[in-house]
Amino acid sequence: MFFEEKVIDIKGGKAVLRSPRAEDAQELIDYLVSTAGETDFLIRCPEDIRLTVAQEERFLNAVLNSPDDLMIVCEVDGKIAGNCSLAFMDKKKMRHRSNVGIALLKEYWGRGIGTRMFEEMEKIARTRGVRQMELEVLEGNERAIHLYEKMGFRFVGERPNAFMTEDGRLLTEYFMQKIL
Repeated sequence: MFFEEKVIDIKGGKAVLRSPRAEDAQELIDYLVSTAGETDFLIRCPEDIRLTVAQEERFLNAVLNSPDDLMIVCEVDGKIAGNCSLAFMDKKKMRHRSNVGIALLKEYWGRGIGTRMFEEMEKIARTRGVRQMELEVLEGNERAIHLYEKMGFRFVGERPNAFMTEDGRLLTEYFMQKIL
């Protein structure tokens, strides 16, 4: 699904929200490795990311051509600072739902980018007729939980011991949803 490019105001300047392009493949792989190394709260560790540029290009093209998947990258001063995704359910009984994912490089935390990406995803979800947005967040990720609650998400469930950190700690995965 394509996202029309949009310039947004953020703390300290401007950013561009846009669809990813095939030529972003290497930068997005590097971004995934970086974000995975900056926090224990993402699903992957840096060593889990073993994508080739060709694989990432195919993935990006599939997302752009999918009626049920959207990815938005945030570019600040020509550098990819973050991304978010919105996945629509394609089964008839679940079409009222969508799943959200979001990540930012640590150097861009606290600049309002996450809030702006959520606002765009919600607009698109509403246009699509979605009635509930859903996401998962790990125990201890207070910064993300604060953002999600600010955006109207509420806790609805949990999966204890869902993730193990590098140092062996087991973390609970929480399920959150926002009713539109």
